[in-house]
Amino acid sequence: MIPLPSQIAAYVEASNQQDPAGVARCFVADAIVDDDGTVKRGHAEILAWAQQSTERYRATMDPVSLMDVEGLCVLRASVRGNFPGSPTMLDFRFTLQPDGIGALEVLV
Repeated sequence: MIPLPSQIAAYVEASNQQDPAGVARCFVADAIVDDDGTVKRGHAEILAWAQQSTERYRATMDPVSLMDVEGLCVLRASVRGNFPGSPTMLDFRFTLQPDGIGALEVLV
């Protein structure tokens, strides 16, 4: 596995363990998630998003690369789950803060 910042490594681990509460704990209190144009704000909305995604897709990710793009960490991962076209490559654009993830944009 490629070396990842601790915040992203925790997110990948929780996602792969199908642990929505663990995913939500990776984010700071006022974090934002933008997934396919739908924006979630704060722990409650991010937890609901993680629960719905886990139940619907049962996805796991295998990190392929990590790049710094204009101060953001962009993780490219092979994602497989219960969705058409699985597996597929997705980019995850993270804004990191010392105590967690401040923002995540999932790029399809």
